[in-house]
Amino acid sequence: MDILLVDGYNIIGAWPELRELKNHDLAAARDRLVEQMAEYQAYTGFKVIIVFDAHYVQGIERKYKNSKVDIIFTRENETADERIERLAIELSNIKTQVYVATSDYTEQWAIFGQGALRKSARELYTEMKIIEQRITRKVKKFSEQRPISKIPLKKEVAEIFEKWRRGES
Repeated sequence: MDILLVDGYNIIGAWPELRELKNHDLAAARDRLVEQMAEYQAYTGFKVIIVFDAHYVQGIERKYKNSKVDIIFTRENETADERIERLAIELSNIKTQVYVATSDYTEQWAIFGQGALRKSARELYTEMKIIEQRITRKVKKFSEQRPISKIPLKKEVAEIFEKWRRGES
């Protein structure tokens, strides 16, 4: 199984749309990141865990799921980097490849030492945009497809039924 650990505020600060949203509404930026990572998780099959620093949300550590994405707010005085490093150690095994999404250079080197691989914020952003385009194309293609009749009909008979359906004689 592949696991993607996301440094939440690092990604929010690096992605243009989220950075702009953060300037007006930090909670909305977090929610949008969770939505995008839920799409990423559904499309790629990766298990996604987003870690946010506690200094933006005071109080004790919180963990919850939103759209099947695990979200962790660290304890006070614990950074997202520290939690991600611990998670990389805990989750890494012979059957699991851990990736960490961050553009924090120091964090990237620390996670290499834990056996995890990195995705920079830019790499994840590019990958997410490609996934969104593919999803849009699939939805468009699906919506354009004409429903297939379960009963094979000749074209002339199908046209008669279509006229009846429309109320034409």
